[in-house]
Amino acid sequence: MNAVDIEGTLCRALCGSVKVKKRGDSLWQVDTPWTFPDGDGYSIYVSQAPTGGLRVSDQGLTMMRLSYENDIAKLREGSRGRLLTQVLADAGLSEDDGEFYLDATAEDLGTSVLRIGQALTRVHDLTFLNRLRVESTFYEDLREKLQIVVGAERLTEGYVLPGIANARDYPVDYFVSGGTLPLYLFGVPNRDKARLATIILQHLVRSGEDFNSMVVFQNAADLPRADLGRLMNAANDMIDSLDATADFERKLLRRVK
Repeated sequence: MNAVDIEGTLCRALCGSVKVKKRGDSLWQVDTPWTFPDGDGYSIYVSQAPTGGLRVSDQGLTMMRLSYENDIAKLREGSRGRLLTQVLADAGLSEDDGEFYLDATAEDLGTSVLRIGQALTRVHDLTFLNRLRVESTFYEDLREKLQIVVGAERLTEGYVLPGIANARDYPVDYFVSGGTLPLYLFGVPNRDKARLATIILQHLVRSGEDFNSMVVFQNAADLPRADLGRLMNAANDMIDSLDATADFERKLLRRVK
């Protein structure tokens, strides 16, 4: 086979896998081989654009679908929000009340369908940040939960204890005020932070500080047993993950009320 033969084979295969169904006087649904993990196909529609030409759109169904198992508001905040904006910009998509679309000419229709399909894949992938939190979003989520439970006015982020040796080398993620003893809270998204939190807690104990401590993991099960064991010995309270909302609130309020 040569390049022309391969191109012809691919074109026939790709064209054969795309179907168009009429859904209204000026609305057509484009069926493609692209599917979500549960097997449902992407929602891609073609309609007449208000300014002429054609509009390729998901009719708002992608975000509606994601809302069944995700907090859509979080997709528009922090790192997730910046990534969503970048995804849409890369594909040249606009958004109107949750509907993703781009306008095209008849000649550009095929390319536009490919672009929106790629964008919908990337939008869906943002939801994995809920289950596999990268470090940046983990800390954002931790800060948000703390503010909800105790209020921003009771939090001091990046707290450096006065009066201890080399204090700036041993910062506390959060000092939470209001308890009988000061509460020092650490977010732990990975093994390196688990080791650092252990070192800081041990240093504070050796310095004669009297305090309560709490550690919130991204996922405690991901840590090596030895690192987890050392940190368990150093801290008062632990939360397995940020998804353990009830335990997080109960243990936190017990220390600061």
